[in-house]
Amino acid sequence: MKIQFLGAAREVTGSKHLITLENGLNILLDCGSFQGKGLDTDRMNRDFGFNPPEIDFLILTHAHIDHSGLIPYLYKQGFKGKIYCTPATRDLCAIMLQDSGHIQENDTRDFNRKRIHQGKPAVEPLYTVADAVACMRHFFSVPVDQDINIARGVSLSFTETGHLLGSAAVNLTIKESEKTTRLCYTGDIGRYQNRILLPPKAFPQVDYLITESTYGDRVHKDMVNAEEELLEVMLDTCVRKKGKLIIPSFAIGRTQELVYSFDRLNTAGRLPKIDVFVDSPLAVSATDVFRMHPECYNREVQDYSKKDNTPFGFRQLHYITDKADSMALNDYSGPCVIISSSGMMEAGRIKHHLAHNISDPANTILGVGYCAPSTLGARILRGDPEISIYGITYQVRADIRRIESYSAHGDYLEMLRYLRCQNPSLMKKIFVVHGEYESQVAYKRSLEGVGFKEVQIPKQGETVSI
Repeated sequence: MKIQFLGAAREVTGSKHLITLENGLNILLDCGSFQGKGLDTDRMNRDFGFNPPEIDFLILTHAHIDHSGLIPYLYKQGFKGKIYCTPATRDLCAIMLQDSGHIQENDTRDFNRKRIHQGKPAVEPLYTVADAVACMRHFFSVPVDQDINIARGVSLSFTETGHLLGSAAVNLTIKESEKTTRLCYTGDIGRYQNRILLPPKAFPQVDYLITESTYGDRVHKDMVNAEEELLEVMLDTCVRKKGKLIIPSFAIGRTQELVYSFDRLNTAGRLPKIDVFVDSPLAVSATDVFRMHPECYNREVQDYSKKDNTPFGFRQLHYITDKADSMALNDYSGPCVIISSSGMMEAGRIKHHLAHNISDPANTILGVGYCAPSTLGARILRGDPEISIYGITYQVRADIRRIESYSAHGDYLEMLRYLRCQNPSLMKKIFVVHGEYESQVAYKRSLEGVGFKEVQIPKQGETVSI
């Protein structure tokens, strides 16, 4: 058996790990897009490093685009196998991949206008909305904690990771000749104090582990304090300075957590009478999917829902889908909160809100999650004095604040806690993926410090025999 690491190797996007068995069966773990690589992004996304028709199965940990975003392109390039994931992941992919296809079409249309003006030939989008719709026929839902046989000698089960609605670790038992191999791929690991979702759950003992390391060198603040920080930033910006609070946020997961926090503050009578706008069609659709899957909620949200049957809605909250309504926010004269995607500030409506608000010292830009180092979000959050949006330079005069406790990724202590279900003496190797190299090196030391012996940080494209 071989594992080839084709994405999220010494970086945090593009998750793709290919397992090839002795009999030639090919199992792909995740099929994510590379993000935040500038001009290299498109080139990297178009080169899988394998032949798509030769993939027999795709097993998906969760719906975030850096784990699922190339599935329509995989289909377009000839993949005809089955895609296994949890029911909530399938429902999220149904809206997220179409949204991604729409972005691909629009971005390519704009790009081609420039190319044609320069006398260059037009290019095709990576994939279209039609490709995203068509690939959904290959999805098969598997509930968590249910064992199924996906091929002769290969069984699969999912266990909860608490990172995103429907997110789950992949547990494989593979029998080849006289050898049985147990392997787990965690995908992204969530928080034990998640505001909405069930916490990560122990998974069966394995021989080999592929695991993330996004926050392998950091410890988050307490989530209760984060809600207080959110209220304080809102009061400072909207009440004291009469400005706008702009929150770039991932449409799925983070936005729902923010809305739930504002809802709790409102129920407690602590939220000022300030309008809160969620300006993202995808976030609106995603919130509907969240409502469809209460089985993913933790006990606190289930109890809260008994006294407030709309935990994702209150009087001052406004969901915006129409483009004209979004543009009208530019002329909104009073203080307000605008939550808009994308979280890394690389695309979507958030770029327009940043352009209109980042140079006003009365306003605040609040980061609530991870931004890859090369993204616009990272440049803003690290304090660059000026930034470029759509080719126009803007001076950064707004306050720049950050609350990392809203991250859906566990910190290194939470990730170590998650792995306590494993007996290190029974494990043969751990592969650390999905993290910047410095974080991975720090996390490797932490893993070794608690008894794990063979910890490897694979390079992009590296193949390992196990």
